Amino acid sequence: MSERARDAALAIWQAALAAGDVAPLVSRLVRREGARLVIGDRPCPERVFVFGCGKASGAMARAVESALAARIVDGLVVVKDGYTTPTRRIRLVEAGHPVPDARGQAAALEMVERVRAARAGDLVLFLISGGGSALTPAPAPPITLAEKQETTRRLLGAGATINELNAVRKHLSLLKGGQFARAAAPATVVSLILSDVVGDPLDVIASGPTAPDRSTFADALAVLERKGVAAEVPASVRERLAAGAAGLIQETPKPGDSIFERVTNLVIGNNALVVDAAAAEARRLGYRAELLTRSLEGEAREVARDLVARARTLPDGTALIAGGETTVTVRGKGRGGRCQEFALAAALELSPGDGLVVLAAGTDGTDGPTDAAGGVVDASTVGRGEAEGRSARAALDDNDSSTFLAASGGLVQSGPTNTNLLDIYLLLKS
Repeated sequence: MSERARDAALAIWQAALAAGDVAPLVSRLVRREGARLVIGDRPCPERVFVFGCGKASGAMARAVESALAARIVDGLVVVKDGYTTPTRRIRLVEAGHPVPDARGQAAALEMVERVRAARAGDLVLFLISGGGSALTPAPAPPITLAEKQETTRRLLGAGATINELNAVRKHLSLLKGGQFARAAAPATVVSLILSDVVGDPLDVIASGPTAPDRSTFADALAVLERKGVAAEVPASVRERLAAGAAGLIQETPKPGDSIFERVTNLVIGNNALVVDAAAAEARRLGYRAELLTRSLEGEAREVARDLVARARTLPDGTALIAGGETTVTVRGKGRGGRCQEFALAAALELSPGDGLVVLAAGTDGTDGPTDAAGGVVDASTVGRGEAEGRSARAALDDNDSSTFLAASGGLVQSGPTNTNLLDIYLLLKS
């Protein structure tokens, strides 16, 4: 692998991560103006409750504490294992992701109970980032946590998008789909949101705990059918969704519901931040930056083939950049994630004459159930892995991209980044 091109790809990646730093994003909205504390465009009241969920919510909580200090009367935020950051007034709880666990369930129910102490005149500040949905499971009885875990596993394995996954989770929950906003009434609610979803739909990010829900029980049932898992999920899940679709269970709160009159949802960061920063760094390094899209979606291996073919047609010295989130339909038993699978699939398409280096990485620092953010490859990657006794094609067929990239020196590892603004896909042509 050309060390110069590889170093350039990693430098562009690091610039993108820096743009997603949570502290300045929060401080633009939670700040002091002279003698006043303000949140957005409103004065901060004397009593503030802080709750939250997501991979970046711990870093958000720390930034909020720095600004609001003694006004915080209660706080609880749920983060992924390893994503804690020092806080004093806001308690951070670690929980399982992407499959929910009992720690997340206990924390979700505790948040719902504690927010009921908020009164009219108080402010409930809710900190939301990607991963929040899995981190705060609150299954509606008689559905058990184990049954919700199984449903999540089935949908992930079937390649469900975040929109599809959350349509189901909202309708199996006591908290999601605007239901936390209902519990917080009559207090004012302001949610600060880092978007990890293409298009920033408020009802999809972390399953929209403070946003009107546009999906329905019928939509959730249709997801199970469309992904081919309706017969595989627990009977209690099918029965609840069917009962809701038949009008026998109350729907999640919809747009126009009066509970949202005192709710403000503010997106403070999204994938545009990191994509634009990547393009700026590419230009600084002497590349001609071509922004393909900020809404990349599709099956990771198929998207990789398409982007490699496109990059081949570009002039030398071009950086092709995309942001978004691909998906993986799991058919094998290996370890990996969407970005690593994208990188491995790209490596199989590359020839020495292409002059391409390809990087794909998640801004949260963890790609799938691995400790890698993604992968960086070129035309020599397949040969290096095979020299270590690994077959690239077999690894892709077994969804074992992480094992192969580790053997070939192609992993991108950052550790927890405490942000989460979708993925960066980068193809440099030398």
